[in-house]
Amino acid sequence: MFNCHSIFFTLSCFSSDPDPLQDFCVADLNATTVLNGFPCKPVYQVTSDDFLYSGLVNEASTVNPMGVAATFADVKNFPGLNTLGLSMARGELAPSAYFPVHVHPRATELNFVMKGELLFGFISTSNVLYSKVVKAGELFVVPRGLVHFVKNNGPGKAVVVAAFNSQLAGVALIPNNLFASNPTIPNDILAQNFQVDENVIVTIKSKFAN
Repeated sequence: MFNCHSIFFTLSCFSSDPDPLQDFCVADLNATTVLNGFPCKPVYQVTSDDFLYSGLVNEASTVNPMGVAATFADVKNFPGLNTLGLSMARGELAPSAYFPVHVHPRATELNFVMKGELLFGFISTSNVLYSKVVKAGELFVVPRGLVHFVKNNGPGKAVVVAAFNSQLAGVALIPNNLFASNPTIPNDILAQNFQVDENVIVTIKSKFAN
């Protein structure tokens, strides 16, 4: 009887995105109808350029209030990834900067530190924090869908490249979800969850007004 423990079918059981049924399916980003992925561009329109992406080559500026920059190589800007079940991103952090607490709902994240020293951490569904300081040349994995963070723990700029087992991993920033949704979560609900006065919630929401 088939089950996900069968050694012959582990890929289809554990991959994040569905397995493709053709050699490739370069995304037609101009399609008017998109349902759980992009339709394929006609094969006669596919060129070698569809399988090359140079968006991660150059450093991005970290001159912003957060001191971070993220460049994504996912299906939205690299159509050749469509149906292949993977994507990448390049993250850059100024000294002491951090990426907000967030989740990737559709993918596990494997991080390779290219430069600097980063503090990575994720929280399990049992509320256990797993964290490590990761140096250049080392890797840190964040399981799919778990809340996590990353902070530059060194004196200089840090660069990390992340791989995802989804063509579009998605990202949900927890602070923005809670305090900057549209429409907003009622103040009394947030106050009860955080066990604070509603005025505290109002003050926090004001920080996210823009």
